[in-house]
Amino acid sequence: MIDHILSLLIAIPILGAAAVAAWPSRRPEHFRLIALIALILEFVVAVFLFTSFDNQNPGFQLSETVDWITLPIGSLGIVSIDYALAVDGISFPLVLLAVIVLFVGVVSSWNIHQKTRGYFSLYLLLTGSVIGCFLAQDFFLFYLFFEFMLLPMYFLIGLWGGPRREYAALKFFIYTFFGSLLILIVMIGLYLSVIDPLETARAVGILGIEDAAHPDIIPQIQQWLADGRIAPEQLVHTFRFAYLADAANYIQGSVLSFVSQYTILDIPVRLLAFWFLFIGFAVKLPVIPVHTWLPDAHVEAPTPISVVLAGILLKIGGYGFIRIVDGFFPLEALYSAIPLAVLGLISIVYGGFNALGQNDLKKMIAYSSVSHMGFVLLGIAAFTAEGINGAIYQMVSHGVLSAMLFLLTGVIYDRTHDRSIDHYRGIIGVMPKYTVITGIAFFASLGLPGFSGFVGELFTLMGAFQSDALPVWIPALSTLGIVLAAAYFLWTYQRMFFGSFWYKNGGEHVLTDLTMRETWLLIPLVVLTILLGILPGILFDMTGPTVQVWLKGLR
Repeated sequence: MIDHILSLLIAIPILGAAAVAAWPSRRPEHFRLIALIALILEFVVAVFLFTSFDNQNPGFQLSETVDWITLPIGSLGIVSIDYALAVDGISFPLVLLAVIVLFVGVVSSWNIHQKTRGYFSLYLLLTGSVIGCFLAQDFFLFYLFFEFMLLPMYFLIGLWGGPRREYAALKFFIYTFFGSLLILIVMIGLYLSVIDPLETARAVGILGIEDAAHPDIIPQIQQWLADGRIAPEQLVHTFRFAYLADAANYIQGSVLSFVSQYTILDIPVRLLAFWFLFIGFAVKLPVIPVHTWLPDAHVEAPTPISVVLAGILLKIGGYGFIRIVDGFFPLEALYSAIPLAVLGLISIVYGGFNALGQNDLKKMIAYSSVSHMGFVLLGIAAFTAEGINGAIYQMVSHGVLSAMLFLLTGVIYDRTHDRSIDHYRGIIGVMPKYTVITGIAFFASLGLPGFSGFVGELFTLMGAFQSDALPVWIPALSTLGIVLAAAYFLWTYQRMFFGSFWYKNGGEHVLTDLTMRETWLLIPLVVLTILLGILPGILFDMTGPTVQVWLKGLR
């Protein structure tokens, strides 16, 4: 099983979706149970992966590679697409986060009573797509997972969301599909510019079909490529991440080679491609000004989908920045470090001020996500070990905390169907357990020491302050985001939970404290954010070695 354990992570939810769709019974509890079993199995596999992962190995682990599509296309060379999966210190923490958040999402879906067959089928398809994005090591395969997840999320919002669900789902789809098209354009350009040196060695006959690769083969083919000694029809083009990140695999004179002289409107094509990729992933993160789909999607999405959207889907944007945008265009990323950091700063401050002005609890948390994801972009733009490690840590921390926050919002909405902050006072008197856990989530999210939120923000700011690529004023102004977070979280907490008990839509009996299921769903997230806050080495031990090697590779 160890040889195909990553494929198993993708296959379990997809097979679960097929089982839900084909199940002969129409009883909703059967669909819930199948989905729950699938996510439990996913969790068990993730635990096994955690015990198998070598923190000291900075490279890719548990790799799976199978030739998928090989197609000669005449003078344009040979198409080579691989089914390639692997994890390293950058992707593995996000895989673990995805499994945790998706498990929480399926348990919190117990309140879904309409069209349950369709809901849980789509949810499990979304699960497989999300996991696949973090495991894929071939750009084509990554793009398939990245694009496919749009459909389940579109229907999950559009069919099970609030009153304006169609508008929110369509807006989400248009924004993210536009970003995907920009990524697709660059992906095709990269493919036409890069070769697979091993498969090209087989095509030119210096390596047999079944022969193992000799260490000298790749440098030899790369030298032949640089000297123009390989006929165009013998070049095997590739989407493999490892080859796309190596300048020696780029065809001389190709449109996206590292020394490309091509321009469009006097803008270097590689710089334009960098910004196309950036925008494509910025929509997903999201970054100002391509963020406006997020508040609408969160407000209209059912609680479990808000949990998944904030907890893990946004992180695919940050992962794409590190793995793809910076990995394939390092010089352009360094050249653009200041504008990237400024966009991060604007997202931090703008998101904070918007969160401060919201009366809808869910929309306030949505804008806080924009602000906290701004720290991720700031850390990535710093190009320091502290910044990149901090950005990954911030993504994991925010995934846990945002899942808590949206679950807590769903608790009160399920009881009153009202999310207006001004419609509640003195909740502590009737919902003490809810008050305590909400307080922990709020204090952790505003960056109180001892919680995971503090560590993530601290390291992204440390990395930015130490960066040679950024002026000091950018991280200095970014600290305003911490002040704003304290303001909107504490003001919300003070208004809703203290004073004489009152709420707008009824009597005291409607508001009841956390149920057993809700408590057991939230407590593990509380423990996790405290554990990560007190023992950050759990995560940094995974990410540190890989980030060090990754940074050396960029330079």
